[in-house]
Amino acid sequence: MGWWQISADTLAGSRFVVSPLAEAVASLLLLERAAAAHPGERAWLAEHLPAYRRRAAEDPVSALVIRSALAPRWTADFLGAAPVPAPPGRPAPAFAEELARMRATPPDQARADLAVTLGGGPLPAALDRDDLADRAADVVAWVWTHTVLPDWPRRRRVLEADVVARTAHLGRGGWAEALNGMRPGIRWLGESRLQINAYDNPPRELGRAELLFVPVTPNQCWVGWDIPRRYALVYPCSGALTDAGRGPVPTALGALLGAARAAVLVLLASPLSTTQLVALTGQGLGSVGRHLRVLRDAGLVRRRRAGRSVLYVRTEAGDVLVRSAS
Repeated sequence: MGWWQISADTLAGSRFVVSPLAEAVASLLLLERAAAAHPGERAWLAEHLPAYRRRAAEDPVSALVIRSALAPRWTADFLGAAPVPAPPGRPAPAFAEELARMRATPPDQARADLAVTLGGGPLPAALDRDDLADRAADVVAWVWTHTVLPDWPRRRRVLEADVVARTAHLGRGGWAEALNGMRPGIRWLGESRLQINAYDNPPRELGRAELLFVPVTPNQCWVGWDIPRRYALVYPCSGALTDAGRGPVPTALGALLGAARAAVLVLLASPLSTTQLVALTGQGLGSVGRHLRVLRDAGLVRRRRAGRSVLYVRTEAGDVLVRSAS
């Protein structure tokens, strides 16, 4: 198995971050592999895969770069590199800023990265060129513009909700509870060891590098780095959160409760905190609080404490109401 040895300083400074570029690369992986993990991904592929395949047919060199960079067991370093988070208190980098770093990959490094994903040896003649990173960045930019950006506000709320949930797990049960089950092969082994996959790779000492955990909404995962400064583990966010908000609020339920309050009730099929509800619905904290109070008074929602968090979930009466309206 592959695992990382993480120092106490690195672990203490680890953090969860949201990366627009990682979301775009994860969506690119989904388009390339064309294998949906759930009905939401099947619908998304049905909408976007034909246009992506037309683009690939029109630009076969760039299509070959992407296929070569996204090998089954490895993603080329320049495509799946660790994001560079903003310093505390500063806005997160925009997609264009992240993409510019990919474009700045030196040609020799891009060729070397592709040689690794292709198993070593000389590159095919079609890839012996200096614009590999630029071509890959053009494809990622297309994926972002056409398939991610129109839905980015909702996706960002889902990702932020996952970060809130993981941080709460960390506070309650430490790194084992926060990381176990994050993606296949991930396990906290104890003694400052993090298993990152099930492959028979030698362990890696991270030293004092920065360690980032990056959620994405597609069911894709990889590890990336900028050695020796930064390492990242990109993982699919919680399935319940990924699917949240995909379906419309039933018309009858919206007419009865109001659309905003009905949206909160629909989401509470599984326990969520007020912060998560704010992230998923896009409503203000005060509005969500008022909706929860009314739903509790009506016996449709109950709350319980989990560590330092207060979680809300539908009661049996709430379940019956949502099922009936649907």
